Order: sequence, then structure tokens, then C-alpha cells
Amino acid sequence: MQPHKQESATQDADDSRQLTAPHILVVDDEPEIRRLLQEILVDEGYDVSVAENAHAAREAHRQSRPDLVLLDIWMPDVDGITLLKEWSEAEQGLPMPVIMMSGHGTVETAVEATRLGAYDFIEKPLSLAKLLLTVEHALQNDQLQRENVQLRRLSHIPPEPIGKSPVMQKLREQIRRIAQHDTWVLLSGESGCGLNVFAHFLHQCSPQRGRPFIEVNVASLRSDTVMQELFGAESADKVHYGLLEQANGGTLFLSDIGDMDMTTQAKLNSALETRSFQRIGGDTQVNLQVRVIASTHYQLELAINAGRFRSDLYYQLNIVPIPIPPLREHREDVPELLQHYIGVFVDQDKLPYRKFSLAAQNRLRNHSWPGNIRELSNLVQRLLIIGSGPEISLAEVEQALGQSALAPATTHLSSGALPGFEQPLREAREQYERLYLEYQLRQHGGKVGRIAKIVGLERTHLYRKLRALGIDPKHLEDDD
Repeated sequence: MQPHKQESATQDADDSRQLTAPHILVVDDEPEIRRLLQEILVDEGYDVSVAENAHAAREAHRQSRPDLVLLDIWMPDVDGITLLKEWSEAEQGLPMPVIMMSGHGTVETAVEATRLGAYDFIEKPLSLAKLLLTVEHALQNDQLQRENVQLRRLSHIPPEPIGKSPVMQKLREQIRRIAQHDTWVLLSGESGCGLNVFAHFLHQCSPQRGRPFIEVNVASLRSDTVMQELFGAESADKVHYGLLEQANGGTLFLSDIGDMDMTTQAKLNSALETRSFQRIGGDTQVNLQVRVIASTHYQLELAINAGRFRSDLYYQLNIVPIPIPPLREHREDVPELLQHYIGVFVDQDKLPYRKFSLAAQNRLRNHSWPGNIRELSNLVQRLLIIGSGPEISLAEVEQALGQSALAPATTHLSSGALPGFEQPLREAREQYERLYLEYQLRQHGGKVGRIAKIVGLERTHLYRKLRALGIDPKHLEDDD
């Protein structure tokens, strides 16, 4: 979080508190009120900066995105309602809760502030007890909204890695210990083994669990906008907060770091090394205080030797390496994983509930699982969709595993079904392309950037192809 000049000493907080403490910006033209609010809020554990007018507030807002603003309405240069309107009409909308303050408020003013997105309106002279309670509730509400967005987007991710095997128990305990420190972590493992589950679990076990968790899927970043997406941008009086800045005070998860291009790697390495960066088009240094978790399916040492990954960035990220085992190394967890994904697809996709027979479970415990947990999840979904009856039999599992082991073209041609030989060539080709691309999306978790490299298409061309075939990559995403 960006350090600020304060009107009283506030440097006795330790590093951990500075990393997790919400940053509050107090905007008021009365020096005594600024001083009083700053002292009280700092005593309550907040990180506080102050501004005496709208110009100073804009500059403070530009230097570091606050978690909450206490904004006076009546100021000499520009009034608080006008400033609130500026922020609410920005590209990303109002990026933080705002509490308005005034000694001459009217009902119309309060209504206008609420319409523009203000969280609350409190009157002067301030009741400090009410103020602190309002600040606490505003921050809690903002956190709850972020968590609800995360839950809707990542509802298939379990709250912690599943499994009672010694391997998983040891790994969960290791992550709980590491989470108590602000050290950076590099997760590595085969495709489909659930690296994102472990990243979320580490964040939830950390002191930063109440702060932002920002996931950056590196493979899905567009090459023409990657810098703006990561580092943000400035133009005139407008500020676009990038993903790094949105993660300030919390956790930044860089998924598929091995897919990052060399130019972006260089800028990211500089930001991580100096703990600061400049937005694109800006000249202000933005301080970066985050826990960084990166994940990769590649052997980055080989990528370094091949000139595709920077060694300095690798050593920045690889402070604490955590290898995630493939499913074949903890197959005793398969029954519990099967039950979990049955619950996910029954609850979220409204598929009919079916349970695996004991013989079917035993067969799956002995499967090699080359696609790891993603393969297991896809298998469960397929069997719930195409099967019937309360129990999934061994025969169904054998048939499903046999189909999974074949490439799409081989499967459909050998079965004499799809693509049909009676179809015109164009329809048959489209049908094969659809099957082929859906297969690749499932195998690689819906990551279009990675698939573009595999199939040999430019990313924008691949997006057009998917749209033409009616394929939505988001519906085929799964755990890393």
C-alpha cells in the first residue's frame, strides 16, 4: 500500500498490519477534523491519508486506490458531491465505498449522494462512535460484495483441497503454516491437478483473507492490452486501476505464469523487485504490497534454458516452491472427489443425482488419471448427463473411460457415428472442428491463449472460430 505523509506519527505498526490494514482517505477542509479523524482511525488499526480539498483528494486517489473515503461535502474549491460524481462516472465505476460528511446537509443532498453510490451520509458534529461503526460496516459490506462475486465466479472450487490421504493432509498443513507468513509462493503441477484450489486455500488461511484476492489468468490476457490490464493506465484526469493495484493489501494470484510474454515478464519483474510500478501513461510510482502466488504447469527451468522465461523473475517468484501431486499419487481420495463433484453438478447444473457403485469406485481408484482432477470432474459430469438410474455402474464407467482414452476423431470415426459420412463436407468439417475444439478446451481448462498455441491459430482467429461454432469457452473452464 502506498505510504502517505501523515499529520501524526503512525509508524509503529508492523509489516503484517500494514499489509492487511484497510487504507482510508479523509477529505475535509478543516485541519482539526482531519487531524482528529486520522488519529482515531490510526488507533483503530487503519492506514490513513488526508486531503484538504478536491485537488489533493484527486492526487491521493491517483497515487493509491483507497479502500474507503470519508468525504466532506462543503469544500472551497470543488464540493464533495461533484468529486463523488467524478469517481462514480469513471471507467470502472466507484472503486471503493464513500461515506459523505456535512454539517449543513439536506435531504436532497443525501438522496443525490446515495444515487451516485455513496454508502452513507453522516452529519457534523461527528459522533465518533457512529463514525467508526459506519466505517466498519462499509468495509464489511464491500468485502462481502467482493466475496459474493468470487463465489459466483468460482462456485465450483471447494473451500479447501479435498482428500483424507496422508499426501493431502500433509500438504494442507504445509500450506496453513506458509500462509501465516507474507512470503511468495510458486505452485507447480500437472495440468488439471487443481493449482487454483490451493492458491485460494492459501489465501483463506492467511491474515489477508479479508482483503482482495485477484486472480490473473496469464494465458487469457490479450497481447494488445496486457500492460493496461496488469498495471493500469492514466489519461488526463482518468485513472484505470490495473489488476496489480486491485490486489494491493491482499493476494495476487498469477495463474499460468509460464505463458507470459518476455516483455511483460520484464515489467512484472521490475514491479516485484522494487515493490512499485507506474501505470501506463502515468508518471506516479504506485507502491505494491501484496502476497504473490504464481502457478505453472511447465518446468520453468527448461523454459529459462530455452530463452522463454526470465531467470530473475523465476527467482523472484520461487521463494517457497510447493509442488502439487498428480491425482495418481493420492488415488485413495477418488471416492471423496467423486462425491464432491456429484454435489457440484447436482446443485449448480441441476443434473439428476446418481451415485457410483462400489465396483465403479474401485475401478476409478485404479485409473491412472492422466488429466487429473479435471478429468475426474468431466467424467462425473458426462455420466450424470448421459446416464439414467440412481446408480452409476461399472459398465458405464468402463465405457466412459474408453471414450476418454480415444482422440475425438478416432472415437467418432470408429463408432461410425460422428461426423456422419452422409453429411455434406462443410457440415462434417464444422462438426469435427466443434468436437476437436471442445475437447481441447476441456483438456486445458478453457484457456483460449494456450489452446491457440496448441492448435496453431492466432488467438483472435480462434475466438472468431469459437463464436462461429457456437462454443462458449467459459462453459468449458475447470480447475487448474
